[in-house]
Formats: sequence, C-alpha cells, structure tokens
Amino acid sequence: MAAIEVENLSKVFRISKKDPGLGGAVKALFGPRYEDKAAVNGISFAVNAGEMVGYIGVNGAGKSTTIKMLTGILLPTSGQARVLGRDPHRQRVANAREVGVVFGQRSQLWWDLALIESLDLVGKIYEVEPARYRQLLHQFSEMLELGELLRVPIRNMSLGQKMRAELAATLIHEPKVVYLDEPTIGLDLIVKERIREFIKQQNRERQTTVILTTHDLGDIEELCRRVIIIDAGKLIYDGPISTIKERFGKYREITFETGGRSGAVDLPPGAEPVGADSAARKLTLRFDRTVTTASRVAASVMDQIEVLDFSLAEPDLSSIIKQIYSGALREQIAEEMPA
Repeated sequence: MAAIEVENLSKVFRISKKDPGLGGAVKALFGPRYEDKAAVNGISFAVNAGEMVGYIGVNGAGKSTTIKMLTGILLPTSGQARVLGRDPHRQRVANAREVGVVFGQRSQLWWDLALIESLDLVGKIYEVEPARYRQLLHQFSEMLELGELLRVPIRNMSLGQKMRAELAATLIHEPKVVYLDEPTIGLDLIVKERIREFIKQQNRERQTTVILTTHDLGDIEELCRRVIIIDAGKLIYDGPISTIKERFGKYREITFETGGRSGAVDLPPGAEPVGADSAARKLTLRFDRTVTTASRVAASVMDQIEVLDFSLAEPDLSSIIKQIYSGALREQIAEEMPA
C-alpha cells in the first residue's frame, strides 16, 4: 500500500524581474515584469508504507519544495499529491497529525524552554495519551541519551544535542510518515551513527515511512535501499541504490601490495594506473568493468611483478552522484528511466 502518491506534481513560482539601479526600480513600479520559475516540474512517484527512500539533488533542485507540498505548506500549481490517502494542503490538520518533519537547519522547539517542557507541549498539542507519552519519553531518553538534557534549555544545547531533541519531538506522537531534511548536518560521526540507528529502529519497530533528503550520501547508503534523484525540478532517477551503482558505476579500483618496487607494467585494455607508491610498495589501477574484469587485470599484473596481496574497491554512491550532478550521466540516466 502506498503511503505517499505523487502524480505529475508541479510548482511554479512567479518571480519579479527588475533592472539594476533607480531607473530599474521606477520601471518595475510602473511596468512590472515577471518570470515563471518551475521549482518542481511534473514529477511522479509512490512510496510504500514502511519504506525509507532517499530524495536527493543539488541545492535548488526542488527537494524542499516537494517536501513543503507533501506537508501541505505549499499548494501545487498542477498535479496532485496524496499522503495516507489525504490531500496534504486541503486536509492540512488531519495530515499534520500523521506526519513528522525534521529540518536540520531549523528548530521546532521553543528556544528558551527546557527540553522536557517542549516535549510536554508537543505531546499536548498532538493529544498523546499520557501513559503512552511517558512510555515514549522514557524510550527516547534511553535511545537518544536525553536524560541529562531534559532540564536544559534548547538554546544551551550543542548542535548534536539539538538534533537528538528534534528527533524526539518529531516522533513523540508516533507519526506514520516522517520527512527528514538534513538530519545529520554538521554532526560528528558518533552522533550521526546514534541518529541513524534510532531512525532504523523506529522504521523497523513501527513501520514508519521515511523520506530522507540530505547531501550526506553516507546517510542514504546506511538507511535507504531506494533513491530518487531530482534535477532542475525533474525526476531523473527512481530505483534501488544497487541498480544505480551497477548501471552507472562502471569503474573499479584495484590496489596491489607488491613484493618490490612497483615499476611500469603493461595493462589490458580498459585499465589504467591511478597511482603508485614505491615507498609503500603499492600500485593502484582503475579499470572499466564493461571492457575487462578484475581477474584479468590481476592476472596481468601478477605475471609481471611480485604481488603479496590485493584489494578491490567498489564504487560508492558519492562518486556516482558527483558525476550526475556535474551532468556527465544525465543523458544516460534519462535513457535508462522508463517513459
């Protein structure tokens, strides 16, 4: 069953245009000019209940605009969105009761109140049954290590502490759908790992549907099996992370630990040297898996120099997404996507 359904969704903003200087201001006053800017341009996708999906794109691609339409903040220009069977904008109150939102750079908590006071207010706003509220508060305090922070005002917390508090406030009313916008921005590795584990546990135990927008592709790879990529308001990829790696991550790197100095070697077609460290006795090669194989490259090198050990590195999502953002893979992805 789909928790989120988006069909031909578009959002166009009318932007005023003005020439520079006083003359431009006068002209704009008496003869205003406008330009239509499509922030989201006819996207369609569905997210099943209990699914965690990465929703990624460069700044200005349309991610936040999409989330604002799904939460009911913005009214679509055309197309439609349904969350748990509701129109998010026309049924905003009912929709808000079933969703939670975390914005990594904005706070939903009261700045001068202690965390426990903010959580109490959120619990009352969402009419969480008192016994259930106490149960969730105890659970979240243990999982997110909030015990010592409950009496601390939000303004006195570090970034990592605030983000843990934000997650607790977002999930205290047990929403069925959660939108996470940069939930680990600026956090250290230990706090990131704790938050990732918490999100995975909530999804596993409560089948919470999660849409994750982030520039930290480590979050995507750790939490999501599926990724949706949006570029200039248009959806350019929707599918498994494993598939995008398989289709577009055609380069592999293989590093050899040699028994002596690693001089020049003859390589099979499709392979090229990346770097050699004579002091460390290492040789790194890159090869195109559509042209040759790791076994051929390894056999070729081993026939020419002494090899003590070697390791093969698979392409990570980060390197592939960088190519997509740069435009190198846009046309190829467009051809691969179904019409």
